[in-house]
Amino acid sequence: MGVLEVLAEVSRYIPAAAKPARRPTLPTRLMWTGLVVLLYLIMSEIPLVGVYGYGQATQATLMSMLLGMNIGTLMTLGIGPIVTAGIVLEVLVGGKLIELDLTKPRDRKIFMGAQRTLALLFALLEAAAYVIGCRFWISAFASSPEVCPPISTAVKIIVVLQLVFATLVLMWFDEMIRNGWGIGSALSLFIVASVVKGLFWQLAGSTKVATPEGQPVYYGWLAHVVSTGDLGVLRRGMPDMVGFLATIAIIMVLIYFQLMRVYIPVTSPRYGSIKTRIPLNFIYVTNIPILFVAIAVSDIKVFEIVIASLLGADNPLVRGMDVLYNYVSPPRGLLAAVADPLRTLTFALAWLALGLLFGFIWVEIAGLSPRQQAENLIKSGMELPGIRKNVKLLERILARYIYPLTVISSLLVTTMAILADVFGAYGTGSGLVLLVGIIYNFYQALVYERTLEMYPTLQRLLGR
Repeated sequence: MGVLEVLAEVSRYIPAAAKPARRPTLPTRLMWTGLVVLLYLIMSEIPLVGVYGYGQATQATLMSMLLGMNIGTLMTLGIGPIVTAGIVLEVLVGGKLIELDLTKPRDRKIFMGAQRTLALLFALLEAAAYVIGCRFWISAFASSPEVCPPISTAVKIIVVLQLVFATLVLMWFDEMIRNGWGIGSALSLFIVASVVKGLFWQLAGSTKVATPEGQPVYYGWLAHVVSTGDLGVLRRGMPDMVGFLATIAIIMVLIYFQLMRVYIPVTSPRYGSIKTRIPLNFIYVTNIPILFVAIAVSDIKVFEIVIASLLGADNPLVRGMDVLYNYVSPPRGLLAAVADPLRTLTFALAWLALGLLFGFIWVEIAGLSPRQQAENLIKSGMELPGIRKNVKLLERILARYIYPLTVISSLLVTTMAILADVFGAYGTGSGLVLLVGIIYNFYQALVYERTLEMYPTLQRLLGR
């Protein structure tokens, strides 16, 4: 029995959310979806028992928005352990380091079970590192930032258990939504909630923070304008008008790209050789590559915190990870990007390379490859005009469309995220790309479910 089989076997003993005996109505599913998101937001504000007076950072960061983290609360780890487990397994499967065919029910079940167990193991590791490194208590109680106050072992264990349980609750939420209680993906909706929360905080946050020049200013752009009368065209490290305009422009461009399609002409011999066209999304890889890139970069900081907690902040490995994170993390606005061009260039090149890599990995493991599309085309009774039914031949023809689309769409969404970060767009560049993509996909899922409710015959045809 391999490692994945062992992890999948362990997941059988982890409680899971059950499927509804009867599919709820659309209003009921919307209610459950909204309730799950609301509970997530509430959990992100509930402080951990045993952690008192932790001084949280008020600024919205890449980690806090994309991983849903709020240190010192039940969402200290956010969705990080869950998505990290998914990324690790998907990269291993996509790179053929683990032989699994995710189109087969058995292999898919092993993959999902292993992901659940691995997510809890990551949560346990990260929670233990936070506690061992005394990250929750140094800033609150210690007279020196290097000294950890005496905290009982029982309190530390309680904190670790809270964080692991919070990760398990998020897994239940996601399973509930996926199993039919709601619509879409709970983890995606958590990302939307975090990005929107960060976006509005950058727009209207009224808390004063210290700038690099030592002058206290309002963090939110509107609060700054109202209090000072200054439009705040450019504010180093702070939300400004350039970022506000960039946010609007990026959202509009992303919506336009989401609506673009590339059409492939096909015929159906079953229905008198009727001619039609199959639409492929211009953003063929959706928003997955930028999600993987942003989470991979955020995980560098997470693991830096974990290793620093175990080995100390002066460890060479920790310092190296800090330098790496600095050069691959987004600059905070136009002034910061211009002030350090080397970092900006390194960040842009690293994100473009990673975006392209993750784009190809996603196409292969998500059933979007030319071969899988050719097989789907033949199974549906469709064929390309003048091309005989042969999987390998169809695969070569479709590859002329799919691989260029993969390259273009991967580079395009990554470039939009880079430009948004360089111009200081609110919600971060990757956050805006994910926000538009997730909301659009949710809208499509909502329209689909509404259509099925309006026409019950379609449900029977689809076996629902």
